[in-house]
Amino acid sequence: VQFVESGGDLVQPGGSLRLSCEVSGLSFERYPMSWYRQTPTKERELVATIYRLSSSADYAKSVKGRFTIDRDNAKNTVSLQMESLKVEDTGVYFCNTRYKDFDWGQGTQVTVST
Repeated sequence: VQFVESGGDLVQPGGSLRLSCEVSGLSFERYPMSWYRQTPTKERELVATIYRLSSSADYAKSVKGRFTIDRDNAKNTVSLQMESLKVEDTGVYFCNTRYKDFDWGQGTQVTVST
């Protein structure tokens, strides 16, 4: 199983980014998929989850209303649209299944700074 994250960048507070994750080696449509982030001072935390049929999603309190997760089961991709970014959103973002069933990819760095 392989996760390839992309889309991270340096952005100013209030800006937007869209992260993408290409997934291979598993029956993608069978799994709830999540985005996680890690900072130097915190353990990897769950940011957002989207369920198999894209009919529902869950978000961490800190990002609810600003981030939107979506998936394309035909392309085996999961994305994270991030709006109104804050300095505290800075970190390395990873995708994986909801229960972290597989080894992690390299992640993609998001830096929110003036």
